Amino acid sequence: MGVSTNNRGMLAEINVTPFVDVMLVLLIIFMVTAPLMTQGVEVDLPQTRTVRSLPQDNEHLVLSISDKGEIFLDEYKVGFDELQGHLEKLVKKQNKMLFLRADKNVAYGEVVKVMGEIKAAGIDRLGVVAEPVEKKKKK
Repeated sequence: MGVSTNNRGMLAEINVTPFVDVMLVLLIIFMVTAPLMTQGVEVDLPQTRTVRSLPQDNEHLVLSISDKGEIFLDEYKVGFDELQGHLEKLVKKQNKMLFLRADKNVAYGEVVKVMGEIKAAGIDRLGVVAEPVEKKKKK
């Protein structure tokens, strides 16, 4: 009897199991850290009946006014004097949507001053963020 040889040549197989394992670990890491990256400035928002949630894309910026009157663009603190320039660069030129979050304890006059700076920066579309009214539980 003769020895049979394989005429197919060399067959290279790639073991994808380690690759899949690494991808699953990375997926879990991103799933755990993604909610932590969306946190911003702590603001006690006023409540209203009709509220829509903010879009979850990166095509918007949130301008927050804390109860101490500090102004933040997303989580970065901005001085009132610098606000118009930052808004022109970050919102108007990049064609992003701007949302305003103001603590319910901030004076109305302070909110109007900030809105004036927003208008002076050439931003015509502004979303205002609020929380839904909590329903009273019946006993």
